[in-house]
This record gives sequence, C-alpha cells and structure tokens, in this order.
Amino acid sequence: MESLRALYRIGNGPSSSHTMGPKKAAEQFRGKHPEGKRFKIWLYGSLAATGKGHLTGKVLEACFTDTEMEIIWEPETFLERHPNAMKFAAYDKNQNLIDEWITYSVGGGAIIDDLSEEKHLSVYPLKNMKDILKWCNTNGKQLWEYVETHEGSEIWDFLSVVWSAMESSIKKGLETEGTLEGGLKLPRKAHTYELRAQNFAGQVKRRGMLFAYAHAVSEENAAGGEIVTAPTCGASGTLPAVLKYHKTFNKHGKSSILKALATAGLIGNIIKTNASISGAEVGCQGEVGTACAMASAACAQLFGGTIYQIEYAAEIGLEHHLGLTCDPLLGLVQIPCIERNVFAAARALNHANYALLSDGRHRISFDEVVETMWNTGHDLPSFYKETSLGGLALFKGLAEE
Repeated sequence: MESLRALYRIGNGPSSSHTMGPKKAAEQFRGKHPEGKRFKIWLYGSLAATGKGHLTGKVLEACFTDTEMEIIWEPETFLERHPNAMKFAAYDKNQNLIDEWITYSVGGGAIIDDLSEEKHLSVYPLKNMKDILKWCNTNGKQLWEYVETHEGSEIWDFLSVVWSAMESSIKKGLETEGTLEGGLKLPRKAHTYELRAQNFAGQVKRRGMLFAYAHAVSEENAAGGEIVTAPTCGASGTLPAVLKYHKTFNKHGKSSILKALATAGLIGNIIKTNASISGAEVGCQGEVGTACAMASAACAQLFGGTIYQIEYAAEIGLEHHLGLTCDPLLGLVQIPCIERNVFAAARALNHANYALLSDGRHRISFDEVVETMWNTGHDLPSFYKETSLGGLALFKGLAEE
C-alpha cells in the first residue's frame, strides 16, 4: 500500500484524473523526448468524453507550447486496463515516429504503466482493515500510530503542509464570488452561505459554516484553483470542511487535526488499494463515497473513538454511498459534484456520532463494503461513470436556459 504522499496531492483542479494525471504524463513524456518536433496524444474513454469540460485539453496544450501538438479524442474507445487511457507519440523533424507510450490516469492524480514510479511507493505491509485493526489491537496502537510507524515521523511535516493547503483553499473559496466558468453559469455560493450562517446561532450556524467550507473548496476546485486531492479533486471539499468545522467549533488543535488526517488517509489508501477512487472506473461512490468514509473516520477519532468505532464510521460512510453514479452535467465538475461534497461532509458528522454511540460492533465490515463498492462499480454501465452520457448529465437543457 502506497504512502499518503501518493494520496494527498496538492495541485490544481478541476479533476485529478483528467487534469493532474494527464499533466503529469505529458510532462514525463515531453521530458523524455526533448528532441521531438511533433507530438500526438490520443485520449480514450472517459478522458475523451468529459475531457473538454474537465480542461484536459488546456492542460495538455500548456505542456507543449514550444512544439507542434495534436489531440485526438476517442470517447467510444475504451482500453482494457482502465477507462482513463492516453497514448502519446513523438516524431522527429522528418515526421518519423520516435516513441509511443500508453498510460492510464487512475484517479487522485496517479498514473500507471510499466514506466511509472507510482508502483514503487509501497510502504505499508498490510493492506486491509482487518489486519490493520489486529496489528493495532496487538500493539496497543491507534490507527494514526500505524501510519507513523510505517511512514516515519517526517509524515507530520508533510501532513502539516497538506492541512495548510486545505485551509488556504477554504479561505480563498470563502472570499471569492462570481460565476464559475463553463456552460452551466453556476454562481459561487460559499461566500453567501458564510454570510447567512453568521445571522444564526447554535446548530444552524454550525451547519451553515460546514456547508460554506465544503462549497469553498469544491468551488475553488471547479475553477481550477489549488486544492488537495482527498482522495480526488472532485471529492476534495468533504474532508477539509469537516476538519475546519471541528477546528472552528470544537477547538481541536493542529496535532489532533494532523492525526485525523493520517487516519483519514489510511482509510482512503485502503479503498484505493483494494478497489478504486476513480469516478471513471467505479462511479462517484469511489470519489465522494471514499471522501465521506475518510471524513467519518476523522470525526470519530477527533472525538476519542476506539479503533473499532473509527472503522465503523468509515464503513457507514462508504456503505451509504454505494451505487453513486458519476454523471456531471456538460462534463464539468460542478453539478452534482459540488453539492455532493457538501452533503457528504454533513453526513460524515452523523456517521461519526452514530458509530460513537455504539460499541463498535457491526455485521458488515469495512473491508466487505470496499469489496462491494468495487464490484458495484464494475457492474455500473459506462454511461454512469464519468462519461456524461447518463443520469443527471442528460439534462443538458439546464445549461441552455
């Protein structure tokens, strides 16, 4: 199982699989062939179907400003390994082929193929929750201590940078008004929700601010701003909103927040390893569902939950997002993506409370729900998996009004 450094990535939205991944692949291929005079890039499946709305083309063009480059969009072609596939080709000045490379953007900004370094980042000897809980119980440790044991104490410096970036995205999102780019003409709501929440007290104010935090990050992501994949760009608003909520209203300090980030990252890593966090592969259950599981676990830990209550909270967070489709209107990471982040954050608070009222025992384990999510994702038709060909994405008239 990979380091948390491969899960929490600081970068620009709106999509870790459609912008961060392709950018990384393009930079690698361009750097390998500085002698290339002309480049061609084939985008397949989901990358081609929603790539324009996700700004894939703009990201790739920025990597080849000093040379000729052509993008070929093939939305109906799906390669076997993953629906987010790319092929790069480099040519010399005489138009002779120098090299070809096929790679896959598998979610969270990661790319995979035989040349990728992603597979070499494994640092955890255990990869499922059952074995990790057994290790924690045997050694009298918490889940965050399992992370520290295998990542080293330097992981806290990394997570400190991650948390700083999360808070920055919230701050910027709350301060920025206007309309998000794209055919939907969707207005930003974070600033307005913050203002209105201040007019209330108690639970209404608290929930209003939670909504504002989640809107802030998700709107920054939709605008191409800097966010942290948690676990992806499209699901980047849920975890930061929950952590900011607890810092603001429950006065949790930075040390507690970083430990919660470690635990949340462990949850995301288990799902990423044993299933998928790619909307193009398993639908939004793998993105927002995973984000909710991560945030639910973080909440349970912040309130002193046992390792079993934390596992239960994470299980609830993923279980009740099973079957969630990825069906963005016009291929934009706006509708329904932004609101899904908002309500996943709200649900995470409920999941943690529910788990903390229990003794941690339950019938369906976290590992079983992860496996179920993976199987469900493969059973979903492709038009429900980030192709904008089904579900809510069919209501394109909303963008024409």
